[in-house]
Amino acid sequence: MDIELQTLSARLLAHRYISRDDKLARRALTDETFRHALDERLTACGLVLLENPYSAYIAVGIKPDVEEQVFGAGDAWLSNNIGLPRDGIALLIIIWALIILPKRERQIARREKEAAQQSDMFAEAKPLPMGDDVSAGIPESALYADFGEQLGGRMRFTTNLGMLSKQGFISRRNKVIYEGPMLDLLLDYAKLAPRIIEGALGDVLKQMRERPESQAQLI
Repeated sequence: MDIELQTLSARLLAHRYISRDDKLARRALTDETFRHALDERLTACGLVLLENPYSAYIAVGIKPDVEEQVFGAGDAWLSNNIGLPRDGIALLIIIWALIILPKRERQIARREKEAAQQSDMFAEAKPLPMGDDVSAGIPESALYADFGEQLGGRMRFTTNLGMLSKQGFISRRNKVIYEGPMLDLLLDYAKLAPRIIEGALGDVLKQMRERPESQAQLI
């Protein structure tokens, strides 16, 4: 088991994320003994395994109890350790809200519907739906029309999209923004979702989501 633990730990650090369908990732999620040993190794390095049933990937992050020593070691508290500027972080939060919040709604609704239709006792154990079926894309033109000027204009908007893509938060195909491997892992849904839904941004995002698709594509 030791070589498997070394391999998985090294791959998580080298590749930053691994598909939960990977053999070692599945073992970490289903084998209690293996998971405990993995957690001990990561904890010794100030790290924690990032995973949730709604994401198709797993990754590693900084343990909460060492965040101050890591991010607050300099003259000012670092907002992140990947070089994102403030407008880049703001863009990331908006994209997260537009993709992950409705994705959660679709996954939960699909899971409840499938569970209700299943008569066997293992219905709840089936995996959550993933991929494009539940994670829709956002046209870059629509996103810029609503938030571009507040986020620094066209050049800053395009630059920050490139940075988010490079860091694995998003993928971009044919001028449409899709969920990247890290988007549903590195941002804490339990903390962030209530702040967005109950805050001022919630009304803005609701209006965007209710806009007819044809109108969004033409902006």
